[in-house]
Amino acid sequence: MTDRDAVSRRAVLQTVAGAGLASVAGCSAFEGGSDDAASTVEGERAEELARRFAPTLYFDQAEPWFPTDPRPYTSEQDGETVVDGFDAFDGYHERMTDGEPPDPTAFYNVVEYERSPLAVVQFWFYSAFDQFTTNFHWHDWEVLHVFVDTGTGDPQLYVASSHSRKVPNNEFLDPDPEMVPRILSELGSHSSALSVNDARDRFTRLPEGDRFADITNSAVETIEDLAEIPVAYGLPRDEGSRLPYLVPEYEGAPLYEHERLPSVSREDLISESLTIRSFDSLTQPPTDLPTRETGLVFQHTDRGEADPDIEYDLVPSSELEHIADFTGPQLSFEFAVPQFAEDVVSGHITTTGAPWNQSRYENPAADISEPNHRAALAERYDAIGAPAEIRTVVASLSEAVSNDDAPEDEGLTTEDTAVESVALLESDPEAVPTFAGLAVVQDVPEGDHRFTVNGAGVAPHSETVSVHDSESADGPTRAGVDGELPLVARENATRLEVDPSGADSDLTDLAVEDDFAGRLYDAPLSEPDAVYVHGGGAYTTEVRDSDDEIGAFRVNPDPEAETAATIDEPRTGKASLASFLADIAEETRQAVADQVDDDDGTENGNSGSGGSENAIQGLERSLAAVVEAAKRATERAEAGDRGNADKQLQAVADRLQRVATRIEDANDDLSDPLSNAARRRLDQAERRTEQAQAADKL
Repeated sequence: MTDRDAVSRRAVLQTVAGAGLASVAGCSAFEGGSDDAASTVEGERAEELARRFAPTLYFDQAEPWFPTDPRPYTSEQDGETVVDGFDAFDGYHERMTDGEPPDPTAFYNVVEYERSPLAVVQFWFYSAFDQFTTNFHWHDWEVLHVFVDTGTGDPQLYVASSHSRKVPNNEFLDPDPEMVPRILSELGSHSSALSVNDARDRFTRLPEGDRFADITNSAVETIEDLAEIPVAYGLPRDEGSRLPYLVPEYEGAPLYEHERLPSVSREDLISESLTIRSFDSLTQPPTDLPTRETGLVFQHTDRGEADPDIEYDLVPSSELEHIADFTGPQLSFEFAVPQFAEDVVSGHITTTGAPWNQSRYENPAADISEPNHRAALAERYDAIGAPAEIRTVVASLSEAVSNDDAPEDEGLTTEDTAVESVALLESDPEAVPTFAGLAVVQDVPEGDHRFTVNGAGVAPHSETVSVHDSESADGPTRAGVDGELPLVARENATRLEVDPSGADSDLTDLAVEDDFAGRLYDAPLSEPDAVYVHGGGAYTTEVRDSDDEIGAFRVNPDPEAETAATIDEPRTGKASLASFLADIAEETRQAVADQVDDDDGTENGNSGSGGSENAIQGLERSLAAVVEAAKRATERAEAGDRGNADKQLQAVADRLQRVATRIEDANDDLSDPLSNAARRRLDQAERRTEQAQAADKL
């Protein structure tokens, strides 16, 4: 059974709402309190530590780019030694012979903190290229940090690099001193998952029987008997997730067609079985993408413990420090952003640069992304500062699908998505992949951000999230509705547009609810906005203004329509809410009338009998009475007649009570989907009636 089968992400994210900041992984700063300075360890001592902890690496069977030595691809540029992306990419494949990767190499750097027995062995792995899902770039550096106590000789912490410093690393506290570190390298991106238990070539996020998990990152707290999900990237394709890759392009053409890459062909990139042309080239999420299978195993030449496929050399990274930079033209990715006028954000991906120019090269503690791990080291070693809190955005992705309990094309439910997506904060265009359907973005500046999610075969989702100072915030900022963010397959998606410029007040918030799935969208609103919704839903769109007045609008998109459903004059107050009540009551009345018209006198055995006919007709008449009173309330409110508007709203409330009775009377004679819908719409109408009665604004 996979983690996806065992854990409900929705329940997990609902619990985030009540979780304190310290209980959620990834909510500490990468650099918390002040760390002592560290100095480089050289010579035999450094080499001895490197040999002892040199990891074994397990690669995907489809992996094209293995750890290699960049020095054969250096050149001089403006008086400096650089590695050009074209040279490394083409040269690597030119030197690949019979599937044997050239120059298998790991580079090590060892530092120790002053006046402390804590040292860190860093293993840096260079790949000539990175191909992922909207994340591909020239050059790729990955790192494993091994924090070790030089007094006892015991390792204290493993930190394996994830996709970026916006995504929690894969970390393990207090590993077995006798165990050789193992890395499971992600296909194409080379993100490093840890393997520390008996399942050598598989990533285990949660304990399984007697087997412990491969990471000790803390989890988003759960309720009752739900398991915990440690917040770290992990290895999604090894956990049952589908993950589509994109083909990198440069200047509008596939990269492998470039004239400076004569040794590179389409076959040298990620297999076509795993790639798609673009996210929007599919009408629904792919279901046939293969999951991970182990390919080549790399081991240090002196390890001699098993029979590896490839033996790699260990080289001090100091031998590379004459290289000033790793260069290459920018490669871009695009995110469609659903706004009133469809927009596209282009983000450019560049290399991370030379490791020796990064702060974590001199201070590896800067790369600890788990607060409990930094706190543990800080307690043991004065050289390590305590964790500090930072701001984090988190969301659980789901997919909106038709609900069998609802009338056709009039109700939804949500289910876990089996395909991973990519999230982007437009204010900081560094795309992050999801894991186990979770999007986690760390180290987010305070303020408003546009949070956008794109995925293969789904319509893009974008919303504004307001991120506040973590010291006063109750846990991480949750995108979506209480942390759940439903996506819609493109084949089912339709746009819902709201233009606040035509409003009669200053609108601040927009929400969308489906009769069956509940609230699906809830975000700030300050400018024309658009939301992709499922064409088979029945929606209540809510707006709120700066005076906390509410407006509501009924939206039933045509699943076959090519045009967007548009609310171009969103109002708030009694008139808006009363008009909504008339619409939803009439919609339900018409559905009941349609069943009477379609009734052939045989359904349920007695639907043609006088009693059942009277019950359904009584329900229809009660709904018609609600429509009449709601329309009068709308007219009175629009005319500025508060007293009579409120009288009519009270009449609506009274008549809704009769509707509730009539629904029960007609329950045996209504179809189950219509009975379900009538009850849900009644709840919606009662809530909106109370809001209309309480509204100060007419």
